Amino acid sequence: MANLTITVDEETLKRARIRAIERGESVNRVLAQRLEEYAGADAERERRQKAADDFAEFARTHSGSSGGRGWTREDLYEERLGKNPA
Repeated sequence: MANLTITVDEETLKRARIRAIERGESVNRVLAQRLEEYAGADAERERRQKAADDFAEFARTHSGSSGGRGWTREDLYEERLGKNPA
């Protein structure tokens, strides 16, 4: 683990310590968690973008059950409507 020194005014630190005590936390752990979230934000955004890209590629390459013309409302709701494919 690395150590980090920050500068913050005394009143802010006092309020943070009180809040941490009320929640059964430590200021150190709260800051460590926030830094982890901050550092991982780009990775999470990239993961979500990849998932969206993968879905878009799947949608482009799978034309559905309507012979290459795309999905129709009826295609998507066949099972719900109790119809069999033609």
